[in-house]
Amino acid sequence: MKPYLVLIAGILFGAIIGWFAFPAILYHSSDQPLHFSHNTHTGESGGMACTDCHTTNETGRFQGIPSVIKCAECHASPIGESVSEKQLVEHYITPNVEIPWLVYSRQPDNAYFPHAAHVTLGKMKCEDCHGPHGSSDTLRIHYTNRISGYSRDVWGANISGFSSNRWEGMKMDKCVRCHGDNNRRDGCVSCHK
Repeated sequence: MKPYLVLIAGILFGAIIGWFAFPAILYHSSDQPLHFSHNTHTGESGGMACTDCHTTNETGRFQGIPSVIKCAECHASPIGESVSEKQLVEHYITPNVEIPWLVYSRQPDNAYFPHAAHVTLGKMKCEDCHGPHGSSDTLRIHYTNRISGYSRDVWGANISGFSSNRWEGMKMDKCVRCHGDNNRRDGCVSCHK
């Protein structure tokens, strides 16, 4: 066999392993603890806004996933006959136990992202960063990086880091690019505390 064919075959083999096998080894997949439909809550039948459940505190810091107390405001008793609704009430609301949701967008502890500044001052919509997640009927599988413990959503679904949608991935280069496009020249300490 000619040496250049061996080289080409080796490069192709390495690319295939890196592109398909590496992500399968690097990420662990998990289902969310309950079925949840954002569309049921925010669609025409629900009529809720994102901010009805996902709130910010007095400093503008995002409070994250709603507590079970927030869920109990509407779900003190089961609404409907679904298995998830019964599990929600019996396993979480009645005993006042927080739901162990897996977070798609958890950032490092040294990164501060002020949702209020972006939504209120920047007039951004939740969909600008989170895509169609708020209108989904089911929660997608959560992929956890076995090394860092962060969701694959932080990097993006494509292992190359290139995304087909502007809302895919939450890496710092996207923040820097958006701030540059909007003539924001914030220093490092604006986000890294």
